[in-house]
Amino acid sequence: MANLVALENATVVYGTTAVLDAVSTGVGTGQRIGVVGRNGGGKSTLLRVLAGDQAADAGRVTRAGGTTVGLLSQDDTLDPAWTVREAVVGDLPEHVWAGDARIRDVLTGLLGGVGAPSVGGLDTVIGPLSGGERRRLALARLLVADPDLLLLDEPTNHFDVEGVAWLADHLVTRRTRPDASVVAVTHDRWFLDAVAMLTWEVTDGTVQSYEGGYAAYVLARAERDRLSAVVEERRGNLLRKELAWLRRGPPARTSKPRFRIDAANALIENEPPPRDDVALVRFATRRLGKDVVDLVDASVQLGDRLILDDVTWRLAPGERVGIVGVNGAGKSTLLRAVTGDQPLSSGRRRIGKTVVIAFLTQEVRELEKYASWRVIEAVEDVRAFTTLGGKEVTASQLATRLGFTGGRQQTRVGDLSGGERRRLQLLRLLMTEPNVLILDEPTNDLDIDTLTSLEDVLDGWAGTLIVVSHDRYLLERVADHQVALLGDGRVRDLPGGVDEYLRLRATALSSSAPASPVRALDRADIRLDSARTDVQASGPNAADIRAARKEMSRIERRLDRISAEEARLHDEMARSAADHQVVLRLDAELRTLQRERDDLEADWLDAAETAG
Repeated sequence: MANLVALENATVVYGTTAVLDAVSTGVGTGQRIGVVGRNGGGKSTLLRVLAGDQAADAGRVTRAGGTTVGLLSQDDTLDPAWTVREAVVGDLPEHVWAGDARIRDVLTGLLGGVGAPSVGGLDTVIGPLSGGERRRLALARLLVADPDLLLLDEPTNHFDVEGVAWLADHLVTRRTRPDASVVAVTHDRWFLDAVAMLTWEVTDGTVQSYEGGYAAYVLARAERDRLSAVVEERRGNLLRKELAWLRRGPPARTSKPRFRIDAANALIENEPPPRDDVALVRFATRRLGKDVVDLVDASVQLGDRLILDDVTWRLAPGERVGIVGVNGAGKSTLLRAVTGDQPLSSGRRRIGKTVVIAFLTQEVRELEKYASWRVIEAVEDVRAFTTLGGKEVTASQLATRLGFTGGRQQTRVGDLSGGERRRLQLLRLLMTEPNVLILDEPTNDLDIDTLTSLEDVLDGWAGTLIVVSHDRYLLERVADHQVALLGDGRVRDLPGGVDEYLRLRATALSSSAPASPVRALDRADIRLDSARTDVQASGPNAADIRAARKEMSRIERRLDRISAEEARLHDEMARSAADHQVVLRLDAELRTLQRERDDLEADWLDAAETAG
């Protein structure tokens, strides 16, 4: 596998901080890499260096000759005078792009169809469009151009759950050139799991590499931290808790090789479920009583649009519900109807006598009046102590759990980043001791470590929780069930979770799609895909399955022997630490074993696919 771009001892310094410190890594052909790390840790800088938009202060960056690179940055670089057509397909003749199934898929997935109806049509001038719409255009422009190396900085921002699923599917199944690679900075863990073959963690100026997506990254990082024995106890507990949830989660997330499952099981053997649901509901009932909030025969009409149509929705004590829906379907209106901020056109709203609602909106301007205050002052302004998980915690302890450690609590609110302001917003809400917590897109601007800490805090919070989010991982992690708004005025329960919502949306789109020549081409693609599926559906015969299972057993025995040999080499290296030549020899043997392990794991996965 040839490198498209390689960094050798690349260093980038801002002031006195090295955000990249002698980093050596590379992007190979056909790789899909996810990049994670704390806000401000250097992820965007790494993408700019890979793209050639920013020079390294030291070290070397090399690119293969003829390699084309495209970067989706967080800055708006489109010319406001362009039309949608000019921004996305440029000067390509219509018969060329309309006849290309990949380009039609981009236009349909990002702009609502080949005529770009979701942004007003192909001849719409893009200057007046919203920031989210312009970002979709910028992504569509890159995907249509299809460079060899695609660099994406938070590509799922402004996407709903459906949009995230479409982008993941496009990158994995439609962008199939063997020399095409993707590097994506993202905090969307479901997207990371769906797309990434490799995960880079940018931390303290270094780039650590892990095989696989988010689930594999969590396991590998926990193992590495455990073996090195340098991680703080609390961080290790969070990782084990996250692993425990991953193992107990949806079946698709647990389809890992046996040797991975055994490692995860050993690590989380004594780890309880992330939430004691029975205890939380019992405590929530004591705090709330039997009545929380009921919407009965409720309708909301805004202008000529009927947002809610005769909806009856009753919230129970301790219920944890996630809400999904297309943009504009009425999710925020439903939340405001629950809080009483949105008057009902008909029907009634009942609220329990002891209910205390806290609502995390998407606005952070409410913190502007505290700009000169320090973080801890803004938190203690609400309350100095609160109860979480049955224990009393101070404002400072809760702030630490949400990422405001040490001196960061003394930072002035006006100097905080967008993600930090979001965390402070949530902190102040939790300190009010609500028993109904409503979160509208709580993951905006938060990095993965902060999201994990947020989930940990919510695990110990007793009350009724309502979450609207495009972050599928968060919805599955903190909510016990999901409901959907499909734009028909109803609130629909989703026993099958987000997967059921995506199926409902796909059915609705296919049944409402108008006939057109281009649609006919799309249907031809679908028929071809279906034909391929029918061929694949016949599957392997019984002899193939038996042979695959024998191969899996052989590989597992060899992997067990490799593990024992690796342990022996580690022990020998520890005993010979003072002898440099011996350590080098042992390290070479260890690397050979690791390469053999990698090959065997790949063979195991192939055999497992055949064996089912």
